[in-house]
Amino acid sequence: MPERRRLPRPDWLKVSLKTTENFQKVGELISDHSLHTVCQEARCPNIYECWNQRTATFMILGDVCTRRCGFCSVKKGKPDAVDCHEPENVAKAAEKMGLGYAVVTSVDRDDLPDGGAEHFARTIEAIRARIPHCRVEVLIPDFSGRQDLLGIVLDARPDVLAHNLETVKALYRRVRPIAVYERSLAILRAAAENSAATRLTIRTKCGIMLGLGETTDEVLDTMRDIAATGCDIITIGQYLSPKLNSLPVEKFYTPAEFEFFREKALEFGVKHAESAPLVRSSYHADRAHTETQKTNG
Repeated sequence: MPERRRLPRPDWLKVSLKTTENFQKVGELISDHSLHTVCQEARCPNIYECWNQRTATFMILGDVCTRRCGFCSVKKGKPDAVDCHEPENVAKAAEKMGLGYAVVTSVDRDDLPDGGAEHFARTIEAIRARIPHCRVEVLIPDFSGRQDLLGIVLDARPDVLAHNLETVKALYRRVRPIAVYERSLAILRAAAENSAATRLTIRTKCGIMLGLGETTDEVLDTMRDIAATGCDIITIGQYLSPKLNSLPVEKFYTPAEFEFFREKALEFGVKHAESAPLVRSSYHADRAHTETQKTNG
């Protein structure tokens, strides 16, 4: 079978590869504390912009994922044991970077009894202990739908609880074969309901990618589903195939199309929408949180 021709990347997706002294310092901090970042593991196109500004998204629970999503470049297989020093090392790195807003995500750890929920909670607490003024956003896995594990993370009181749908329902079997669309929506809904019930003002956030073969109507339906959970923030970005054996890009959306989806997301009821070709879940995360604060106190 002949190899499928890959779509040429449009000009609006070109990024500057320039590095500064800050970029080098962030890399050294990550290495010195034996940490991982989603910037590196997921081959994020914004790594140069973010690291040059001394920001990064920490990836905890190791660098090997127990799931096999077709869009992701993170290593798959049997993970190593959890590093009990990792929460404190993340906090130390965040302090040295001078962060006022820290973003923490993870690989999926279906091998762990709690899916890594306690480790998330300890990381939030460690950052707050070292940097009391620092806001913390966590991008969590679905914890196999267990809301008791979600509760462990929520009890640590992150400022933002994020969980991504990643794509439309019709593409789940191909893009996220182990995940369940309704299960992810349930996680978002439970987090929003917990925030409302406890009045802790934990913002909820969800991200999707475009370019995997979805239709416009499917994208709109997905955004409606996200908004219906009570989600505060949505991020919409262009899927970029990270490896030759990753799922191919079916379409490159234009900046105008992303603006259309941003406007629709706000119409559907989310408080803040980041929608552009290079947007990723943690891109300008502090700005998104600040805007929801203005909108809803």
